[in-house]
Amino acid sequence: MTHPTLRRGAAALAGAALLAAAPFATVTASAVTARPLSGKTHFYVPPAADGAKEQIDRLWDHGRDRAAALIKAEVSTPQAVWFTDGTPKQVRKAVRKVSDKAAKKKAVPTLVVYNVPGRDCSQYSSGGAGSDAAYRAWIDGFAKGLRNKQKVVVVVEPDGLTNLPADCPGAYPGQDAGTFPNPEPGTLTAGRIADIAYAGQVIRKANRKALVYLDSGHSAWKSVADATARLSAAGVRDVQGFSLNVSNYQFTPNLSEYGTWISSCLALHPDAATTTPTDCGDQYYSGGPANGNVGVALDPQQVWSATASDPTANTSGIDSRYAAELQAAGVKPKAHFVVDTSRNGRGPWVPAAGTTYPDPQVWCNPPERGLGERPKGHPAKAYPQLDAYLWIKTPGQSDGQCNRGVAGSTTDPEWNGRTDPAAGAWFGKQALQLARLASPKLEIKR
Repeated sequence: MTHPTLRRGAAALAGAALLAAAPFATVTASAVTARPLSGKTHFYVPPAADGAKEQIDRLWDHGRDRAAALIKAEVSTPQAVWFTDGTPKQVRKAVRKVSDKAAKKKAVPTLVVYNVPGRDCSQYSSGGAGSDAAYRAWIDGFAKGLRNKQKVVVVVEPDGLTNLPADCPGAYPGQDAGTFPNPEPGTLTAGRIADIAYAGQVIRKANRKALVYLDSGHSAWKSVADATARLSAAGVRDVQGFSLNVSNYQFTPNLSEYGTWISSCLALHPDAATTTPTDCGDQYYSGGPANGNVGVALDPQQVWSATASDPTANTSGIDSRYAAELQAAGVKPKAHFVVDTSRNGRGPWVPAAGTTYPDPQVWCNPPERGLGERPKGHPAKAYPQLDAYLWIKTPGQSDGQCNRGVAGSTTDPEWNGRTDPAAGAWFGKQALQLARLASPKLEIKR
């Protein structure tokens, strides 16, 4: 199976109120017992991505022992296996193969489902199944490949809910993508949400020990209420929770806060169809009891915390608002989440001062980034809903042939004017840079 990459938006859309009016397919809520991964969880290490072994051999041959060891350590770290195409029979066999290998190693595999129709808004990773019916048949095949009662992490459709067809109607010329605030039944947007809901239900039914997470973008994208409405429409209450930061670079503390806020918003608004952008505290207005309800937008270029001296990084207002509202409502957050830390060791990228691009494509092969926290279950006691840090994106694989928005260009000025590898192909220069700049540092076995 090939592994495309993802386009990551940076703008916030106040879409929760707009989603409220949408007659999306609903699912019957069912209690999902939270079974967080323990800190001792042994995650599965898949075979190295195509191109990695060749790079390691080349580096050894040229006497670059440390560089070779860094790449080897990078690809020897647990990471996800992506399933992106094929027939139902092919994906069933591929899933079973990975599941069997993980079982032999007594490891928990992370699997990514990425084949929804019209994925990625016709960007670098466009494609997916040809229809809703074809997708559901494919998901049925995926689910049949799972081993019964095997603990497994499944991330469902990165960007699928944050980049709905109605968010980018220009990507679907001549088709009824639906327009907010009233996407009609049967549009691509309604079909997308119903497909994701179906995927979560079928996977859970096939293996009750599967920890299923519906993807929900990252902390520099959708507002909390918007993310909550989309997740709720797609049946997040029927699964373990949601995933954040897949293939992106946002700071882990910021994502941990954001995920906790989404979980709290879901608890406060069980009927998310009535959730509006002002119903839940979020990163775009930090007001709350702790700061006299006077807030500002948080800065994604800073690390957020409740003790930060800069108001644009201080979360105490939002945290105190949720604490008060949860206590008053007598409810507790239930939805859990995981964070992709594969490439966020140095946080998000912005072009150097004085450098301007038509579109900097900050999500696309940004330079000077580093590997992030190693995969670990239950990594932070301060965030009980955070199930794990995972390497969901395969570090070292290209995000696409980035051109920083320069019309007609096929080269990337941030990588010395070269043409970047296609989405999902091995990008040796970036792989080595990620390893060298890892935070925390990558351990090399002697």
